[in-house]
Amino acid sequence: MSWPAPPLQWIGHSSTVTSLSCSPNGHHIVSGSLDKTIRIWDVETGAPIGNPLTGHTGNVESVAYSPNGQNIVSGSSDTTIRIWDAETGAPVGRPLEGHTDAVFSVAFSPSGQHIISGSCDKTIRIWDAETGVATGTPLEGHTEYVLSVAYSPHGQYITSGSADKTIRIWDADTGATVGGPLKGHTDIVWSVAYSPDGHYIASGSIDMTIRIWDADTGAPVGRPLEGHTDKVWTVAFSPSGQHIISGSSDKTIRIWDAETGTAIGTPLEGHLTFVTTVAYSTNGQHIISGSSDRTIRIWDAKTGAAFGNPVAGHTGGVLSVTYSPNRRRIISGSADTTICMWDAETGAAVGKPLQGHTDYVWSVACSPNGRHIISGSDDRTIRKWDAESAAAVMTFSEGHTNDINAVAYSPNGQRIISGSSDRAIRIWDAETGTAIGRPLNGHTSDVTSIAYSPNGQHIISGSTDKNIRIWNAVTGVAIGRPLKGHAGAVWSVAYSPDGQHIISRSSDRTIRIWDAETGALVGMPLQGTLIRSSPSFTLLTGSTLYLHLMTGPFESGMPLLVLKLASL
Repeated sequence: MSWPAPPLQWIGHSSTVTSLSCSPNGHHIVSGSLDKTIRIWDVETGAPIGNPLTGHTGNVESVAYSPNGQNIVSGSSDTTIRIWDAETGAPVGRPLEGHTDAVFSVAFSPSGQHIISGSCDKTIRIWDAETGVATGTPLEGHTEYVLSVAYSPHGQYITSGSADKTIRIWDADTGATVGGPLKGHTDIVWSVAYSPDGHYIASGSIDMTIRIWDADTGAPVGRPLEGHTDKVWTVAFSPSGQHIISGSSDKTIRIWDAETGTAIGTPLEGHLTFVTTVAYSTNGQHIISGSSDRTIRIWDAKTGAAFGNPVAGHTGGVLSVTYSPNRRRIISGSADTTICMWDAETGAAVGKPLQGHTDYVWSVACSPNGRHIISGSDDRTIRKWDAESAAAVMTFSEGHTNDINAVAYSPNGQRIISGSSDRAIRIWDAETGTAIGRPLNGHTSDVTSIAYSPNGQHIISGSTDKNIRIWNAVTGVAIGRPLKGHAGAVWSVAYSPDGQHIISRSSDRTIRIWDAETGALVGMPLQGTLIRSSPSFTLLTGSTLYLHLMTGPFESGMPLLVLKLASL
Protein backbone atom coordinates (compact mmCIF):
# COMPACT_ATOMS: atom_id res chain seq x y z
CA MET A 1 0.00 0.00 0.00
CA SER A 2 1.04 3.62 -0.45
CA TRP A 3 1.42 5.39 2.88
CA PRO A 4 0.30 9.02 3.15
CA ALA A 5 2.19 11.29 5.50
CA PRO A 6 1.46 10.51 9.15
CA PRO A 7 2.97 12.44 12.04
CA LEU A 8 6.76 12.45 12.03
CA GLN A 9 6.85 10.54 15.27
CA TRP A 10 4.26 8.42 17.05
CA ILE A 11 4.04 8.98 20.76
CA GLY A 12 2.12 6.68 23.08
CA HIS A 13 4.36 4.38 25.07
CA SER A 14 5.58 5.64 28.43
CA SER A 15 8.92 3.82 28.19
CA THR A 16 11.38 2.33 25.68
CA VAL A 17 9.90 0.84 22.50
CA THR A 18 11.58 -2.57 22.34
CA SER A 19 10.08 -4.23 19.29
CA LEU A 20 8.13 -3.47 16.10
CA SER A 21 6.36 -5.58 13.51
CA CYS A 22 4.45 -4.55 10.39
CA SER A 23 1.20 -6.35 9.54
CA PRO A 24 1.32 -8.43 6.34
CA ASN A 25 -1.13 -6.09 4.58
CA GLY A 26 0.90 -3.04 5.62
CA HIS A 27 -2.02 -1.30 7.31
CA HIS A 28 -0.87 -1.62 10.91
CA ILE A 29 2.25 -1.67 13.07
CA VAL A 30 2.45 -3.39 16.44
CA SER A 31 4.89 -2.24 19.10
CA GLY A 32 6.06 -3.62 22.42
CA SER A 33 7.51 -1.60 25.27
CA LEU A 34 9.16 -1.65 28.65
CA ASP A 35 5.92 -0.06 29.90
CA LYS A 36 4.51 -3.64 29.80
CA THR A 37 2.03 -2.85 27.02
CA ILE A 38 1.55 -3.59 23.34
CA ARG A 39 0.10 -0.99 20.99
CA ILE A 40 -1.32 -1.25 17.49
CA TRP A 41 -0.97 1.76 15.19
CA ASP A 42 -2.65 2.88 11.98
CA VAL A 43 0.13 3.58 9.48
CA GLU A 44 -1.99 6.08 7.55
CA THR A 45 -2.58 8.41 10.49
CA GLY A 46 0.03 7.39 13.05
CA ALA A 47 -2.78 7.11 15.59
CA PRO A 48 -2.99 4.22 18.06
CA ILE A 49 -5.88 1.83 17.42
CA GLY A 50 -7.94 1.05 20.48
CA ASN A 51 -6.48 0.71 23.94
CA PRO A 52 -3.08 -0.75 24.78
CA LEU A 53 -2.96 -4.55 25.03
CA THR A 54 -2.31 -5.32 28.66
CA GLY A 55 -1.71 -8.59 30.44
CA HIS A 56 2.01 -9.00 30.76
CA THR A 57 3.35 -8.24 34.23
CA GLY A 58 6.86 -7.53 32.98
CA ASN A 59 8.55 -5.69 30.11
CA VAL A 60 7.33 -6.60 26.62
CA GLU A 61 10.58 -7.50 24.88
CA SER A 62 9.35 -8.78 21.52
CA VAL A 63 6.26 -8.69 19.28
CA ALA A 64 5.44 -10.21 15.89
CA TYR A 65 2.47 -10.59 13.54
CA SER A 66 1.32 -13.98 12.31
CA PRO A 67 1.75 -14.50 8.55
CA ASN A 68 -2.01 -14.08 7.97
CA GLY A 69 -2.12 -10.96 10.13
CA GLN A 70 -4.85 -12.30 12.39
CA ASN A 71 -2.76 -12.72 15.52
CA ILE A 72 0.08 -11.05 17.39
CA VAL A 73 2.58 -12.86 19.61
CA SER A 74 4.51 -11.20 22.42
CA GLY A 75 7.33 -12.25 24.72
CA SER A 76 7.98 -10.73 28.12
CA SER A 77 10.35 -10.56 31.04
CA ASP A 78 7.51 -12.14 33.04
CA THR A 79 8.71 -15.42 31.38
CA THR A 80 5.51 -15.89 29.34
CA ILE A 81 4.46 -15.65 25.71
CA ARG A 82 1.01 -14.32 24.88
CA ILE A 83 -1.08 -14.50 21.72
CA TRP A 84 -3.53 -11.71 20.88
CA ASP A 85 -6.32 -11.20 18.38
CA ALA A 86 -4.93 -8.50 16.06
CA GLU A 87 -8.40 -7.15 15.28
CA THR A 88 -9.88 -6.89 18.76
CA GLY A 89 -6.75 -6.87 20.93
CA ALA A 90 -8.24 -9.64 23.05
CA PRO A 91 -5.92 -12.36 24.41
CA VAL A 92 -6.19 -15.69 22.61
CA GLY A 93 -6.06 -18.58 25.05
CA ARG A 94 -3.87 -18.68 28.10
CA PRO A 95 -0.25 -17.48 28.32
CA LEU A 96 2.36 -19.92 27.00
CA GLU A 97 4.38 -20.98 30.03
CA GLY A 98 7.55 -23.02 30.19
CA HIS A 99 10.51 -20.69 30.17
CA THR A 100 12.09 -20.04 33.55
CA ASP A 101 13.49 -16.61 32.75
CA ALA A 102 12.71 -13.56 30.60
CA VAL A 103 11.59 -14.15 27.00
CA PHE A 104 13.53 -11.75 24.77
CA SER A 105 12.46 -12.83 21.31
CA VAL A 106 9.44 -14.43 19.61
CA ALA A 107 8.54 -15.23 16.00
CA PHE A 108 5.90 -17.08 14.00
CA SER A 109 6.88 -19.78 11.54
CA PRO A 110 6.21 -18.88 7.87
CA SER A 111 3.25 -21.30 7.91
CA GLY A 112 1.86 -19.69 11.05
CA GLN A 113 1.58 -23.10 12.70
CA HIS A 114 4.39 -22.61 15.20
CA ILE A 115 5.92 -19.96 17.43
CA ILE A 116 9.54 -19.89 18.58
CA SER A 117 10.85 -18.10 21.64
CA GLY A 118 14.32 -17.32 22.94
CA SER A 119 14.91 -16.80 26.63
CA CYS A 120 17.38 -15.80 29.29
CA ASP A 121 17.07 -19.38 30.53
CA LYS A 122 19.48 -20.09 27.60
CA THR A 123 16.92 -22.16 25.66
CA ILE A 124 14.72 -21.87 22.60
CA ARG A 125 11.22 -23.34 22.66
CA ILE A 126 8.86 -24.23 19.85
CA TRP A 127 5.11 -23.94 20.45
CA ASP A 128 1.98 -25.01 18.61
CA ALA A 129 0.44 -21.66 17.65
CA GLU A 130 -3.11 -22.99 17.81
CA THR A 131 -3.00 -24.92 21.09
CA GLY A 132 -0.18 -23.08 22.85
CA VAL A 133 1.42 -26.39 23.75
CA ALA A 134 5.21 -26.70 23.69
CA THR A 135 6.44 -28.97 20.89
CA GLY A 136 9.27 -31.31 21.82
CA THR A 137 11.99 -30.42 24.28
CA PRO A 138 13.76 -27.06 24.60
CA LEU A 139 16.61 -26.40 22.15
CA GLU A 140 19.78 -26.25 24.22
CA GLY A 141 23.29 -25.29 23.22
CA HIS A 142 23.84 -21.64 24.00
CA THR A 143 25.77 -21.02 27.20
CA GLU A 144 24.23 -17.60 27.89
CA TYR A 145 20.97 -15.73 27.31
CA VAL A 146 19.20 -16.28 23.96
CA LEU A 147 18.34 -12.74 22.85
CA SER A 148 17.10 -13.18 19.28
CA VAL A 149 15.44 -15.92 17.22
CA ALA A 150 14.25 -16.08 13.61
CA TYR A 151 12.81 -18.64 11.19
CA SER A 152 14.27 -19.19 7.74
CA PRO A 153 11.84 -18.10 4.97
CA HIS A 154 10.80 -21.69 4.21
CA GLY A 155 10.52 -22.64 7.86
CA GLN A 156 13.15 -25.39 7.74
CA TYR A 157 15.64 -23.73 10.05
CA ILE A 158 15.82 -21.49 13.09
CA THR A 159 18.67 -19.14 13.86
CA SER A 160 19.48 -17.65 17.26
CA GLY A 161 21.78 -15.00 18.69
CA SER A 162 23.08 -15.09 22.22
CA ALA A 163 24.97 -13.31 24.97
CA ASP A 164 27.59 -16.05 24.52
CA LYS A 165 28.69 -14.05 21.40
CA THR A 166 27.62 -16.79 18.98
CA ILE A 167 24.89 -17.51 16.44
CA ARG A 168 23.45 -21.00 16.09
CA ILE A 169 21.34 -22.68 13.39
CA TRP A 170 18.79 -25.37 14.28
CA ASP A 171 16.68 -27.86 12.36
CA ALA A 172 13.11 -26.64 12.94
CA ASP A 173 11.64 -30.16 12.77
CA THR A 174 14.09 -32.07 14.94
CA GLY A 175 15.54 -29.28 17.09
CA ALA A 176 19.05 -30.53 16.33
CA THR A 177 21.86 -28.03 15.81
CA VAL A 178 23.05 -27.65 12.22
CA GLY A 179 26.82 -27.33 12.23
CA GLY A 180 28.78 -25.56 14.94
CA PRO A 181 28.28 -22.11 16.44
CA LEU A 182 28.93 -19.13 14.15
CA LYS A 183 31.77 -17.26 15.82
CA GLY A 184 33.23 -13.86 15.03
CA HIS A 185 31.52 -11.26 17.18
CA THR A 186 33.52 -10.14 20.19
CA ASP A 187 30.51 -9.28 22.33
CA ILE A 188 26.81 -10.09 22.87
CA VAL A 189 24.74 -10.82 19.74
CA TRP A 190 21.48 -8.91 20.17
CA SER A 191 19.78 -9.45 16.84
CA VAL A 192 19.68 -11.99 14.00
CA ALA A 193 17.71 -12.01 10.74
CA TYR A 194 17.43 -14.22 7.66
CA SER A 195 17.60 -12.80 4.15
CA PRO A 196 14.34 -13.25 2.17
CA ASP A 197 15.89 -16.03 0.06
CA GLY A 198 17.22 -17.82 3.14
CA HIS A 199 20.82 -17.86 1.91
CA TYR A 200 22.21 -15.38 4.42
CA ILE A 201 21.96 -14.43 8.08
CA ALA A 202 22.69 -10.95 9.41
CA SER A 203 23.67 -10.34 13.03
CA GLY A 204 24.07 -7.21 15.13
CA SER A 205 26.23 -7.02 18.23
CA ILE A 206 27.29 -4.97 21.20
CA ASP A 207 30.72 -4.94 19.51
CA MET A 208 29.27 -2.17 17.25
CA THR A 209 29.36 -4.32 14.10
CA ILE A 210 26.98 -6.15 11.80
CA ARG A 211 28.09 -9.44 10.29
CA ILE A 212 26.72 -11.43 7.36
CA TRP A 213 26.92 -15.23 7.32
CA ASP A 214 26.35 -17.93 4.72
CA ALA A 215 23.29 -19.74 6.08
CA ASP A 216 24.28 -23.03 4.42
CA THR A 217 27.92 -23.22 5.51
CA GLY A 218 27.99 -20.88 8.50
CA ALA A 219 30.98 -19.08 7.02
CA PRO A 220 31.29 -15.30 7.37
CA VAL A 221 30.59 -13.37 4.17
CA GLY A 222 32.97 -10.49 3.65
CA ARG A 223 34.19 -8.19 6.39
CA PRO A 224 32.14 -6.90 9.33
CA LEU A 225 29.95 -3.88 8.54
CA GLU A 226 31.47 -1.04 10.53
CA GLY A 227 30.25 2.51 10.99
CA HIS A 228 28.17 2.65 14.14
CA THR A 229 29.95 4.25 17.07
CA ASP A 230 28.05 2.36 19.76
CA LYS A 231 26.18 -0.91 20.36
CA VAL A 232 24.08 -2.39 17.54
CA TRP A 233 20.76 -3.54 18.97
CA THR A 234 18.78 -4.51 15.91
CA VAL A 235 19.13 -5.58 12.27
CA ALA A 236 16.70 -6.42 9.46
CA PHE A 237 16.82 -7.29 5.74
CA SER A 238 14.76 -5.38 3.19
CA PRO A 239 11.99 -7.45 1.49
CA SER A 240 14.13 -7.51 -1.69
CA GLY A 241 17.17 -8.74 0.24
CA GLN A 242 19.32 -6.01 -1.28
CA HIS A 243 19.69 -3.95 1.87
CA ILE A 244 20.23 -4.37 5.60
CA ILE A 245 19.21 -1.80 8.21
CA SER A 246 20.61 -1.48 11.70
CA GLY A 247 19.78 0.52 14.82
CA SER A 248 22.29 1.55 17.45
CA SER A 249 22.97 3.20 20.78
CA ASP A 250 24.58 5.98 18.75
CA LYS A 251 20.96 7.14 18.08
CA THR A 252 21.15 6.41 14.35
CA ILE A 253 19.84 3.96 11.78
CA ARG A 254 22.13 2.88 8.98
CA ILE A 255 21.32 1.33 5.61
CA TRP A 256 23.81 -1.11 4.10
CA ASP A 257 24.25 -2.78 0.72
CA ALA A 258 23.74 -6.45 1.59
CA GLU A 259 26.04 -7.64 -1.20
CA THR A 260 29.00 -5.33 -0.70
CA GLY A 261 28.56 -4.39 2.95
CA THR A 262 28.96 -0.73 2.05
CA ALA A 263 27.01 1.90 3.98
CA ILE A 264 24.45 3.67 1.79
CA GLY A 265 24.07 7.39 2.29
CA THR A 266 24.37 9.08 5.66
CA PRO A 267 22.98 7.75 8.95
CA LEU A 268 19.30 8.41 9.62
CA GLU A 269 19.18 10.81 12.55
CA GLY A 270 16.22 11.98 14.59
CA HIS A 271 15.81 9.76 17.61
CA LEU A 272 16.97 11.34 20.86
CA THR A 273 18.33 8.15 22.41
CA PHE A 274 19.13 4.49 21.59
CA VAL A 275 17.49 2.97 18.51
CA THR A 276 16.28 -0.36 19.87
CA THR A 277 14.27 -1.86 17.01
CA VAL A 278 13.99 -1.46 13.22
CA ALA A 279 11.83 -3.04 10.55
CA TYR A 280 10.89 -2.55 6.92
CA SER A 281 7.35 -1.90 5.74
CA THR A 282 5.81 -4.83 3.88
CA ASN A 283 6.44 -3.17 0.50
CA GLY A 284 9.99 -2.18 1.43
CA GLN A 285 9.42 1.51 0.78
CA HIS A 286 9.67 2.62 4.38
CA ILE A 287 11.72 1.94 7.47
CA ILE A 288 10.15 1.89 10.92
CA SER A 289 12.22 2.49 14.03
CA GLY A 290 11.58 2.42 17.76
CA SER A 291 13.68 3.98 20.46
CA SER A 292 14.28 4.40 24.16
CA ASP A 293 13.04 7.98 23.56
CA ARG A 294 9.58 6.28 23.60
CA THR A 295 8.75 7.16 20.00
CA ILE A 296 8.26 5.35 16.71
CA ARG A 297 9.51 7.05 13.55
CA ILE A 298 8.96 6.41 9.83
CA TRP A 299 11.62 6.95 7.17
CA ASP A 300 11.75 6.84 3.38
CA ALA A 301 13.84 3.73 2.65
CA LYS A 302 15.17 5.15 -0.62
CA THR A 303 16.15 8.64 0.48
CA GLY A 304 16.52 8.19 4.23
CA ALA A 305 14.33 11.24 4.78
CA ALA A 306 12.00 11.32 7.77
CA PHE A 307 8.58 10.35 6.43
CA GLY A 308 5.70 12.74 7.01
CA ASN A 309 5.60 16.15 8.54
CA PRO A 310 5.57 17.14 12.19
CA VAL A 311 2.06 17.84 13.43
CA ALA A 312 2.08 21.54 14.23
CA GLY A 313 0.77 22.08 17.71
CA HIS A 314 0.55 18.45 18.71
CA THR A 315 3.52 16.23 19.52
CA GLY A 316 1.48 13.01 19.41
CA GLY A 317 -1.07 11.39 17.12
CA VAL A 318 -4.36 13.23 16.55
CA LEU A 319 -7.16 11.04 17.91
CA SER A 320 -10.25 13.20 17.52
CA VAL A 321 -11.38 16.23 15.52
CA THR A 322 -14.54 18.31 15.33
CA TYR A 323 -15.73 21.61 13.86
CA SER A 324 -17.08 24.52 15.86
CA PRO A 325 -20.78 25.18 15.13
CA ASN A 326 -19.93 28.15 12.89
CA ARG A 327 -17.38 26.01 10.99
CA ARG A 328 -14.64 28.60 11.56
CA ARG A 329 -12.52 26.49 13.87
CA ILE A 330 -11.37 22.90 14.14
CA ILE A 331 -10.70 21.34 17.52
CA SER A 332 -8.39 18.34 17.88
CA GLY A 333 -7.57 15.95 20.72
CA SER A 334 -4.27 14.13 20.83
CA ALA A 335 -2.16 11.37 22.31
CA ASP A 336 0.05 14.15 23.66
CA THR A 337 -2.76 14.81 26.23
CA THR A 338 -3.65 18.24 24.81
CA ILE A 339 -6.46 19.86 22.81
CA CYS A 340 -5.63 22.30 20.02
CA MET A 341 -7.76 24.84 18.14
CA TRP A 342 -7.16 25.72 14.50
CA ASP A 343 -8.39 28.30 12.02
CA ALA A 344 -10.41 26.23 9.54
CA GLU A 345 -9.65 28.64 6.70
CA THR A 346 -5.89 29.09 7.10
CA GLY A 347 -4.87 26.04 9.15
CA ALA A 348 -3.08 28.26 11.66
CA ALA A 349 -3.08 27.27 15.31
CA VAL A 350 -5.37 29.44 17.45
CA GLY A 351 -3.77 30.12 20.80
CA LYS A 352 -1.83 27.59 22.83
CA PRO A 353 -2.78 23.93 23.38
CA LEU A 354 -5.31 23.30 26.14
CA GLN A 355 -3.49 21.44 28.87
CA GLY A 356 -4.84 19.55 31.87
CA HIS A 357 -5.43 15.96 30.88
CA THR A 358 -2.75 13.47 31.92
CA ASP A 359 -3.40 10.83 29.24
CA TYR A 360 -4.70 10.41 25.67
CA VAL A 361 -7.58 12.69 24.63
CA TRP A 362 -9.86 10.42 22.64
CA SER A 363 -12.83 12.69 22.05
CA VAL A 364 -13.64 16.39 21.73
CA ALA A 365 -16.95 18.20 21.15
CA CYS A 366 -18.23 21.79 20.95
CA SER A 367 -21.30 23.11 22.71
CA PRO A 368 -24.11 24.09 20.28
CA ASN A 369 -23.52 27.80 21.01
CA GLY A 370 -19.79 27.40 20.43
CA ARG A 371 -18.79 28.80 23.79
CA HIS A 372 -17.41 25.63 25.33
CA ILE A 373 -15.36 22.57 24.42
CA ILE A 374 -15.52 19.24 26.22
CA SER A 375 -12.91 16.50 26.09
CA GLY A 376 -12.76 12.88 27.20
CA SER A 377 -9.52 11.15 28.11
CA ASP A 378 -7.82 7.94 29.14
CA ASP A 379 -7.23 9.70 32.48
CA ARG A 380 -10.94 8.91 33.13
CA THR A 381 -11.99 12.54 33.30
CA ILE A 382 -14.11 14.86 31.20
CA ARG A 383 -12.93 18.45 31.02
CA LYS A 384 -14.88 21.54 30.01
CA TRP A 385 -13.04 24.50 28.47
CA ASP A 386 -13.88 28.06 27.53
CA ALA A 387 -13.55 28.13 23.74
CA GLU A 388 -12.63 31.81 23.66
CA SER A 389 -10.09 32.05 26.46
CA ALA A 390 -8.99 28.37 26.43
CA ALA A 391 -9.31 28.38 30.22
CA ALA A 392 -10.34 25.21 32.04
CA VAL A 393 -13.89 25.62 33.37
CA MET A 394 -14.65 22.31 35.06
CA THR A 395 -13.47 18.71 35.47
CA PHE A 396 -15.87 15.78 35.74
CA SER A 397 -13.70 13.30 37.59
CA GLU A 398 -16.12 11.02 39.42
CA GLY A 399 -18.18 8.52 37.52
CA HIS A 400 -16.37 6.39 34.97
CA THR A 401 -13.98 3.70 36.17
CA ASN A 402 -12.04 3.34 32.92
CA ASP A 403 -10.89 5.29 29.86
CA ILE A 404 -13.37 7.78 28.38
CA ASN A 405 -13.59 7.21 24.65
CA ALA A 406 -16.43 9.49 23.56
CA VAL A 407 -18.18 12.71 24.63
CA ALA A 408 -21.04 14.70 23.08
CA TYR A 409 -23.40 17.60 23.82
CA SER A 410 -27.18 17.40 23.64
CA PRO A 411 -28.72 19.61 20.92
CA ASN A 412 -29.86 22.20 23.49
CA GLY A 413 -26.45 22.19 25.19
CA GLN A 414 -27.88 21.36 28.61
CA ARG A 415 -26.57 17.80 28.80
CA ILE A 416 -23.28 16.03 28.12
CA ILE A 417 -22.98 12.30 27.47
CA SER A 418 -19.87 10.15 27.76
CA GLY A 419 -18.96 6.60 26.73
CA SER A 420 -16.22 4.60 28.39
CA SER A 421 -14.19 1.41 28.39
CA ASP A 422 -16.06 0.60 31.60
CA ARG A 423 -18.91 -0.30 29.16
CA ALA A 424 -21.20 2.42 30.49
CA ILE A 425 -22.70 5.65 29.16
CA ARG A 426 -23.26 8.53 31.55
CA ILE A 427 -25.36 11.69 31.30
CA TRP A 428 -24.16 14.91 32.94
CA ASP A 429 -25.56 18.34 33.65
CA ALA A 430 -23.48 20.56 31.36
CA GLU A 431 -23.68 23.53 33.71
CA THR A 432 -22.85 21.87 37.04
CA GLY A 433 -21.01 18.73 35.97
CA THR A 434 -23.33 16.61 38.11
CA ALA A 435 -24.13 13.08 36.97
CA ILE A 436 -27.80 12.64 36.07
CA GLY A 437 -29.43 9.33 36.91
CA ARG A 438 -27.73 5.97 36.76
CA PRO A 439 -25.23 4.80 34.11
CA LEU A 440 -26.70 3.39 30.90
CA ASN A 441 -25.55 -0.24 30.93
CA GLY A 442 -26.04 -2.83 28.23
CA HIS A 443 -22.92 -3.00 26.10
CA THR A 444 -20.62 -5.93 26.91
CA SER A 445 -17.40 -4.17 25.86
CA ASP A 446 -15.90 -0.69 25.43
CA VAL A 447 -18.27 2.10 24.36
CA THR A 448 -16.40 3.82 21.55
CA SER A 449 -18.86 6.36 20.11
CA ILE A 450 -22.05 8.18 21.19
CA ALA A 451 -24.42 10.76 19.71
CA TYR A 452 -27.72 12.49 20.42
CA SER A 453 -30.59 12.45 17.96
CA PRO A 454 -31.30 15.90 16.47
CA ASN A 455 -34.42 16.30 18.62
CA GLY A 456 -32.50 15.29 21.75
CA GLN A 457 -34.90 12.46 22.62
CA HIS A 458 -32.57 9.57 21.89
CA ILE A 459 -28.93 8.57 22.32
CA ILE A 460 -27.08 6.08 20.14
CA SER A 461 -23.90 4.26 21.08
CA GLY A 462 -21.36 2.05 19.30
CA SER A 463 -19.11 -0.49 20.97
CA THR A 464 -16.33 -2.99 20.47
CA ASP A 465 -19.01 -5.61 21.20
CA LYS A 466 -19.95 -4.98 17.51
CA ASN A 467 -23.40 -3.61 18.41
CA ILE A 468 -25.19 -0.27 18.22
CA ARG A 469 -27.75 0.60 20.88
CA ILE A 470 -30.51 3.22 21.06
CA TRP A 471 -31.48 4.75 24.40
CA ASN A 472 -34.20 7.01 25.71
CA ALA A 473 -32.30 10.20 26.55
CA VAL A 474 -34.64 11.12 29.41
CA THR A 475 -35.10 7.76 31.17
CA GLY A 476 -31.87 6.06 30.10
CA VAL A 477 -33.79 2.94 29.12
CA ALA A 478 -32.59 0.93 26.11
CA ILE A 479 -35.03 1.06 23.18
CA GLY A 480 -35.53 -2.22 21.36
CA ARG A 481 -32.81 -4.72 20.70
CA PRO A 482 -29.20 -3.92 19.73
CA LEU A 483 -28.57 -3.20 16.06
CA LYS A 484 -26.49 -6.14 14.87
CA GLY A 485 -24.72 -6.64 11.59
CA HIS A 486 -21.15 -5.45 11.88
CA ALA A 487 -18.51 -8.18 12.11
CA GLY A 488 -16.03 -5.98 13.97
CA ALA A 489 -15.84 -3.22 16.53
CA VAL A 490 -18.11 -0.23 15.88
CA TRP A 491 -15.88 2.85 15.96
CA SER A 492 -18.27 5.63 14.97
CA VAL A 493 -22.02 6.36 15.03
CA ALA A 494 -24.03 9.42 13.92
CA TYR A 495 -27.60 10.52 13.15
CA SER A 496 -28.77 12.09 9.91
CA PRO A 497 -29.87 15.73 10.39
CA ASP A 498 -33.53 14.74 10.01
CA GLY A 499 -33.07 11.98 12.60
CA GLN A 500 -34.46 9.30 10.30
CA HIS A 501 -31.24 7.37 9.81
CA ILE A 502 -28.24 6.19 11.81
CA ILE A 503 -24.83 5.65 10.24
CA SER A 504 -22.11 3.43 11.70
CA ARG A 505 -18.50 2.69 10.80
CA SER A 506 -16.72 -0.48 11.87
CA SER A 507 -13.35 -2.19 11.90
CA ASP A 508 -14.95 -4.73 9.54
CA ARG A 509 -14.29 -2.06 6.87
CA THR A 510 -17.95 -1.33 6.25
CA ILE A 511 -20.29 1.57 6.80
CA ARG A 512 -23.88 0.67 7.54
CA ILE A 513 -27.02 2.81 7.42
CA TRP A 514 -29.96 1.96 9.67
CA ASP A 515 -33.57 3.08 9.94
CA ALA A 516 -33.62 5.00 13.23
CA GLU A 517 -37.26 4.11 13.88
CA THR A 518 -37.16 0.37 13.21
CA GLY A 519 -33.47 -0.44 13.57
CA ALA A 520 -33.57 -2.19 10.19
CA LEU A 521 -30.56 -2.05 7.88
CA VAL A 522 -31.08 0.30 4.92
CA GLY A 523 -29.60 -1.13 1.74
CA MET A 524 -26.34 -3.03 1.55
CA PRO A 525 -23.24 -2.25 3.64
CA LEU A 526 -20.76 0.15 2.01
CA GLN A 527 -17.52 -1.74 1.68
CA GLY A 528 -13.95 -1.18 0.54
CA THR A 529 -10.50 -0.05 1.53
CA LEU A 530 -11.57 3.56 1.00
CA ILE A 531 -13.98 3.19 3.88
CA ARG A 532 -11.37 1.41 5.92
CA SER A 533 -9.22 4.50 5.67
CA SER A 534 -11.22 5.85 8.58
CA PRO A 535 -13.11 9.08 8.01
CA SER A 536 -12.43 11.45 10.86
CA PHE A 537 -16.03 12.54 10.71
CA THR A 538 -19.16 11.87 8.67
CA LEU A 539 -21.93 14.23 7.67
CA LEU A 540 -25.45 13.38 6.61
CA THR A 541 -27.16 16.27 4.85
CA GLY A 542 -30.75 15.71 3.85
CA SER A 543 -30.83 12.49 1.87
CA THR A 544 -27.22 12.77 0.78
CA LEU A 545 -24.38 11.06 2.63
CA TYR A 546 -20.96 12.72 2.50
CA LEU A 547 -17.91 10.90 3.78
CA HIS A 548 -14.91 13.09 4.50
CA LEU A 549 -11.34 12.17 5.31
CA MET A 550 -9.34 14.44 7.56
CA THR A 551 -5.63 13.81 6.95
CA GLY A 552 -4.48 16.44 9.41
CA PRO A 553 -5.76 18.85 12.01
CA PHE A 554 -6.42 21.57 9.46
CA GLU A 555 -7.31 19.69 6.26
CA SER A 556 -11.05 19.43 5.80
CA GLY A 557 -10.60 17.22 2.79
CA MET A 558 -12.84 16.65 -0.22
CA PRO A 559 -15.77 14.23 -0.05
CA LEU A 560 -14.51 10.72 -0.68
CA LEU A 561 -17.93 9.31 -1.40
CA VAL A 562 -21.35 10.80 -2.10
CA LEU A 563 -24.43 8.60 -1.93
CA LYS A 564 -28.16 9.21 -2.10
CA LEU A 565 -29.96 7.37 0.66
CA ALA A 566 -32.89 6.86 -1.66
CA SER A 567 -30.68 4.82 -3.96
CA LEU A 568 -29.47 2.43 -1.25
